[in-house]
Amino acid sequence: MGAAAVLAALLLAAAPVAAAGPVRTQAVEPVFYGYQVVRVRPHDREAFTQGLAYVGGILFESTGRYPSTVRRVRLDDGVVEQRVELSPDLFGEGLTEIDGRLITLTWHDGKGFVWNAADLSRLGEFPLEGEGWGLTDDGRRLIVSDGTPVLRFLDPATMTETGRVQVTFRGRPLPRLNELEWIDGEVWANVWTQDAIVRIDPATGVVTGVVDLTGLLPDRTGMQPADDVLNGIAWDSAGRRLFVTGKNWPSLFEIRLTEAP
Repeated sequence: MGAAAVLAALLLAAAPVAAAGPVRTQAVEPVFYGYQVVRVRPHDREAFTQGLAYVGGILFESTGRYPSTVRRVRLDDGVVEQRVELSPDLFGEGLTEIDGRLITLTWHDGKGFVWNAADLSRLGEFPLEGEGWGLTDDGRRLIVSDGTPVLRFLDPATMTETGRVQVTFRGRPLPRLNELEWIDGEVWANVWTQDAIVRIDPATGVVTGVVDLTGLLPDRTGMQPADDVLNGIAWDSAGRRLFVTGKNWPSLFEIRLTEAP
C-alpha cells in the first residue's frame, strides 16, 4: 500500500469524527515505518483474536465470538496448551497481564474478568462502562479502548477510571482503536479494518508513528472481511521481539520495523 495510501486510509477513518466539531489538537506529522518479517509461526485459524500478550515465555490470547475464550498458547508451534470458555452469551475482547493476573474485557456486556495467569482460574469480575475493545497496561494503570477515539485509564486494583485521553491523527480524532500493547512508553494500537498499527503518546494522545503492515498476510482467500483484519500485538520486552497477527489468521508474525519504503 505504501505510506501515502495508509495515510489516506487513516485520514478517511478519522474524518467522520473530526467533522462533528472543532479540533483543538495541533496537527503532528507521524513517522511512517515499514516492516521486515523475522519469523513466521503457526496460529490457530479458529482464533478470532481480540487480545494478545507475551509474558515470561508464554503467549496469552483472548478470542471473540461464541464461545469466546482465554488461552495459554505455546509460542513456537501455536499449540493451545490451555483454554477456558466464557459464558456462551458473552463476547470476549481485549486482554493484558499485570502482577500475575490476566484482565479481559467483553464487548458490550458491561463486564470484565480477572484470571490467574498461572492456571487461568477465574479470580473475579468487574463492571465495565461502555464497550470493551482493546486493553493493555503501563505497569500502573490499565488502558482501555472502546471503539471511540478515547483511551481510558483504570486503577487495576479498583477498576475505577483515573483519567482519559483523546487520540488524534494529524489533529483529527481517530476512532476504531482496537487491540492495544504498551511498548517502551507508548501505546501501540490496531485500527479496526486497517493494515496498520499506530503509535500513541499516552500523555497527549497524539499519534506519533504509523507502522504500515500492508501485505503481511497476502493470501486471504475464503476469509470474510470482518474475519481477516489485522488484530493482535504482543511485545517481548526482554527479548525485544514484536509479534503480530489477525483474526482467524493462520500465522503469527515476528516482525522488525524498518524505514518506510
